[in-house]
Amino acid sequence: MLEVLKSSWALLLGMMLLMVGNGVQGTLLGIRGGLEDFGTFEMSVVMSAYFVGFLGGSKLAPEMIRRVGHVRVFAALGSLISAVLILYPAFPSILLWTFGRVIIGFCFSAVYVTAESWLNNSTDNEHRGQALSLYMIVQMFGIVSAQGLLVLGDPSGFILFIVPSVLVSISFAPILLSISPTPAFEATKPMTLRELYGISPLGCIGMVLLGGVFAAQFGMAAVYGTERGLSVGQISAFVSSIYIGALLLQYPIGWISDRMDRRLLIFAVSAIGGGAGVLAYLFDQNFTILLVSAFIIGGMSNPLYALLLAYTNDFLEHEDMAAASGGLVFINGVGAIAGPLVVGWMMGVIGPEAFFLFVALLMIGLAFYAAYRMTQRASTTEVEDMVSYAPILATTSPVAVEVAQEYYIETELEDASDGISGD
Repeated sequence: MLEVLKSSWALLLGMMLLMVGNGVQGTLLGIRGGLEDFGTFEMSVVMSAYFVGFLGGSKLAPEMIRRVGHVRVFAALGSLISAVLILYPAFPSILLWTFGRVIIGFCFSAVYVTAESWLNNSTDNEHRGQALSLYMIVQMFGIVSAQGLLVLGDPSGFILFIVPSVLVSISFAPILLSISPTPAFEATKPMTLRELYGISPLGCIGMVLLGGVFAAQFGMAAVYGTERGLSVGQISAFVSSIYIGALLLQYPIGWISDRMDRRLLIFAVSAIGGGAGVLAYLFDQNFTILLVSAFIIGGMSNPLYALLLAYTNDFLEHEDMAAASGGLVFINGVGAIAGPLVVGWMMGVIGPEAFFLFVALLMIGLAFYAAYRMTQRASTTEVEDMVSYAPILATTSPVAVEVAQEYYIETELEDASDGISGD
């Protein structure tokens, strides 16, 4: 762990500041939209736009880096992020906010691609798993810390928009001054979605549903809090609970997943998350229940991303894992784009509590589908033959997913080598 910190501290520090800036703007817009009298569905369009840009950035960023280099991409997109963050309060328009969110999503996605490729390049095989863990912790810490900043200013003013802009600008200094550019990207042969679905129907359907759940958490949680009439401090605590749950339960669920049939664990985790959503839907006037439910939902849904990825890899050859990861990320992105739009419509028809109804329906739907798949295909993977679980979040780019794939392969090969030498 110390070796990873020594080689990558600047990158990890920069990414933490970047996540603080991203976490602030996502929640802050949900609150500010209510103050500007924007409707729930209008805000859902704004929130969905981020994931449109994010998906586009993950596709175009590698080509941008190949053409002009890591440093120029990093600096240029960082400047755009800072500019858009300041423009939000100056021009409170749904059209401009939507366009701004597309730009923000695109830029953050491309920045993640750049940073994660640097992380991969600066970490040797022995420490790749530790690097992934630290990267996830840094991401979660940044998002949770961002929620605490919201109580330090007035959401109706400018200061809370200026702070994330400054943090994003500062975040690039340690990265650009301390890290050398990496080699050019290698093109990965894609796998068709039909082929991917044939290999793992549960992985594909699960990623679509999970994309909707994650987008609701990241994009619409603050909108729910505003519509529900929560104070800024309560919204901050509510959103923080989601990500604290994700951070604390990621490793226990990952540890369990390496020791049992992953479909059964996917069923259990999804059912527990769905049950928490039902509880919050029925008792959303009780703030304590909201916090507990948010913690459970975040703690169950976020590890599912890595769990579905690991489950799909159980049925893949090593050379196909990178290609499959691109398809899974794309499927998850499609679900993320649709998620805010659907939950925004539901909240407009039913009321703010529909936020939890939406999450519950998707999580329970995933649980039922996992149970159905267990009746269609016997468990063909013994526990000792499964790939290792690696912590990875839906906030990362496809590069981090491919790094996780490399970690899966290396761990499996090392285990196989140890088994042979032991014999």
